[in-house]
Amino acid sequence: MYTVEKGLPVYSIDQRDQRMPWHPWLNLKALVFPLLVFVALGFSLYPSFPLATDGNSHTDWAPFISTDILARCSALDMSPGPPPEFYSRSVSDRYEPGTSAVLIRNATIWTGSAGGNEVVAGDILLDHGLIQLIGTQLDVPDDALLIDAQGAWVTPGIVDVHSHHGVMSSPLLSGADDANSPKEITEPWLRSLDGLNTHDDAYNLSIAGGVTTSLVLPGSGNAIGGQAFTIKLRVTKERSSSSMLVAPPYGLNGSTIDYSIPPLWRHMKHACGENPSKSFGGVRMDTVWAYRTLYDKGRQLKEKQDDYCAKVLNGTATEELGPFPDDLQYEAVVDTLRGKVKVHVHCYEAVDLDAFVRLTNEFKFPVAAFHHAHEAYLVPELLKKAYNHTPAIAMFGSFARFKREGYRHSTYAPRILHDAGVDVIMKASIGLFFAKHSTDSVFQFYQSDTPAAVASRWLLHDAQQAYYYGLPENAAIASVTTTAANLLGLDYRLGYIKEGYDADLVIWDSHPLALGTTPLQVFIDGIPQLTNPVSVRKESFQEAAITPDFDDEAQATVTYEGLPPLDPKEAVTTIVFRNASSIWLRDSSGAKLVYEAPAAEYEGVLVFDGTIVCVGSEDECPPDNYAGYYVKDLQRGSIMPALTSVGTALGLQEIPLERTTSDGPVNDPLLGSMPGILDDGIVSAYDGLMFRTRDALLAYRAGVTSSITAPITPASGDNLNVGFLQGISTFLSLGAKHKLEKGAVVKRDAALHVGILHRGTGVSVSTQIATLRNLLLNHDDSRRGKMFEAVYNGTLTLAVDAKNADIIASLVALKAEVEAQSNVPMKMTIVGGAEAHLLAPELASANVGVIIAPVRSFPFYWEGRRALPGPPLTRDNVLTTLIKNNVTVGIGHQGVEEVVMLTGWAAQNMRWDAAWASIDAPDVIDTATALNMASTNVELLLGVDRDSDAVDLVATTGGDLLSFEGKVAAVISQDRSVVDIF
Repeated sequence: MYTVEKGLPVYSIDQRDQRMPWHPWLNLKALVFPLLVFVALGFSLYPSFPLATDGNSHTDWAPFISTDILARCSALDMSPGPPPEFYSRSVSDRYEPGTSAVLIRNATIWTGSAGGNEVVAGDILLDHGLIQLIGTQLDVPDDALLIDAQGAWVTPGIVDVHSHHGVMSSPLLSGADDANSPKEITEPWLRSLDGLNTHDDAYNLSIAGGVTTSLVLPGSGNAIGGQAFTIKLRVTKERSSSSMLVAPPYGLNGSTIDYSIPPLWRHMKHACGENPSKSFGGVRMDTVWAYRTLYDKGRQLKEKQDDYCAKVLNGTATEELGPFPDDLQYEAVVDTLRGKVKVHVHCYEAVDLDAFVRLTNEFKFPVAAFHHAHEAYLVPELLKKAYNHTPAIAMFGSFARFKREGYRHSTYAPRILHDAGVDVIMKASIGLFFAKHSTDSVFQFYQSDTPAAVASRWLLHDAQQAYYYGLPENAAIASVTTTAANLLGLDYRLGYIKEGYDADLVIWDSHPLALGTTPLQVFIDGIPQLTNPVSVRKESFQEAAITPDFDDEAQATVTYEGLPPLDPKEAVTTIVFRNASSIWLRDSSGAKLVYEAPAAEYEGVLVFDGTIVCVGSEDECPPDNYAGYYVKDLQRGSIMPALTSVGTALGLQEIPLERTTSDGPVNDPLLGSMPGILDDGIVSAYDGLMFRTRDALLAYRAGVTSSITAPITPASGDNLNVGFLQGISTFLSLGAKHKLEKGAVVKRDAALHVGILHRGTGVSVSTQIATLRNLLLNHDDSRRGKMFEAVYNGTLTLAVDAKNADIIASLVALKAEVEAQSNVPMKMTIVGGAEAHLLAPELASANVGVIIAPVRSFPFYWEGRRALPGPPLTRDNVLTTLIKNNVTVGIGHQGVEEVVMLTGWAAQNMRWDAAWASIDAPDVIDTATALNMASTNVELLLGVDRDSDAVDLVATTGGDLLSFEGKVAAVISQDRSVVDIF
């Protein structure tokens, strides 16, 4: 069996110094070396060997050609592929000796075969790191671990094709920031492996999401950031970076390359558009010129090699030609031109896709995939013009509009590309801009990369979103398994459940495309990765949901080049909703189920005439009694309270990283300088409100109809985008046309927002707490002083952005100190709260509520490194721990880390965030609680108390707001006395 190298050769001092035992073949080695020296000496003295002598004593001479060079020249254009005899292997090259065999019985197996349509019921035997057998009633090997799957779904392990694991570790610290080199715009000689940190919390957390394999890419700050490497995420006995590799290129560890066998695939990261331009002070034209000059150098070197080898293969002596022409700095570029490198290109817009397609044809090299590729769905025919083959598209489900390049992305893009015959892969991670303060007090943006927008732990959720919006079921699962493995050139060993493939697979507690699906167990190289997993099988989620029809929306997206109209199709004031399977309303205490159909033939009815006129069964509210009313058939759908966004900049910006489309960040008196005229003032979000932004309208169409938005604060030298004194938040309607419209602003001054965290600016936590204490206990007559006096008197809520448990403890102590002086309860809410579970009893005792944002905590930064991950790693998460301790809890969105200004896109997914929380813990979070966490509680925690006749309701067809079957059909705005029909 041929063994793929993975690690470095290891020699001990004893091994190096001790005398070797006698073996006959070793004596032969001792003779061979002098013989080779003698032969080489002879070659140096004579230009050729005599081959034959004719009758006239004439001798023919044959040129000497190095066998190594001859082999290398013969293999110049050999295509990559699996090692010889790979398909007959019985033991994996990654097998850990001592690993027990595993027999999984009674599984529902999605194999990946037949285009992703093959599902079989049976058993799977894992042994020696491989899938050894698939069948029924397989015999149990001695000492094997037996698992009864009880019909649970089993898929190949998830393959993440876009990761920065290890090169930008979680939690993010400057000492492990190795994603982007600032040296040169093109650096194909760099290797992500050389910065791969083995101590990254993201490894185990990703495994908990079913991810088994990741392509670790350099960042996107460079036009060519360097070479990428594929790893498996499990801990190895060697505990080294190299031992994590799967199918690394030969010669990586310094060993001699056997040119008689096919090479293994290499990977290279490219980036175009905004990132390299901004990182290196150029424009797109500079980036393309950098590509062209680099590839021209590579082409020249390739031509020298081709010319050299043509002569060698034609019989020219190598001593006449000299050494093989090579250059360590550019050898990877030459391999790219020879088609031996999978080229991965960070590229968003059509202009950049077009430029790169032209580049591939100019220099004759293929592209494996365009990553991000937010406008790829608009130009599928352009993609097909790329050299050699159509690149795959690795993209997000819904992350968009955070910068100009991503403004036209659509949730329908995966299905549109699939329908056009382009391979679609759902991906994680994101190239992210952070703000930093320059000497002229202007906040500039610089480029970095983090595993942040779509943490790979929840990569499968992006495939679920793509499925919801129209990507076929088989293609959606394949997008993170088989299609992804094919992209990496590893589909001969990964991405399928087949005999002889790597034993990387996941047993799920529900259908892979069911919202909230969680691994029951994950295997990498046949080794179980989860110790005492706590997830349970979810009986009601064992089939993929019947998702809504979005054909019209997808077509409109293409017609309008990614910017279809988002306004309601119609607005009415009188309407009858009928054929609802359930109807929920909301009072001061939260959501209430007021009607549930006892059987399919029954229907719920809600009548609206500027306000709710009637709600109940068709007997209680006969639809025929309302002649002339608009009638909407909900097709067994539902009516539920609308959701409320928090923790975003909705209503204050259009494109976060385009300053002229935004209200802009406020100056922070503690961390920067305030205009002299505003020395004692405070900023209110109300003054900068913007309506009809695309993020706001998309959220509105997804049932998130209002937002409590605080002023945008600068990053203040840290990565969390949270200033100290943020200002006063405003409660606004996301469906209003402008600020002066009735119901557009629900409450002008909602809460006073501050941020306390460990900062990179040198402003200590103790300084921040001392400043806050001073503001709370010592008031003046300025607007700022009056706002803090209102907090002191218990009439205004203080919302504190804090993640860290020690900081939260200091805030609870400060609250008690203030209350001891004021003698009135102080209203304090923690926003963020990644480590709030560590203080759950104390928070409950102090009557401090928490808005968890993002809702699924992750140790992005040191502030939240002790976040409770939840199933399958822990039974409870932050939410459930707080609820069990009677802490009032609200939720924010699962956006870009904790960066407020880059999270507005995620508001449209809030319905899934609330539902997921309930699915994970139905005994703690029922439907009413899920709705309240995303509406009533958020409002109460931020100082908003609304009457039941002022709240918005959302009507859905096909299913309810929290299900994958439901599609938002209308928003009932009681405050604005109108119903918006979509």
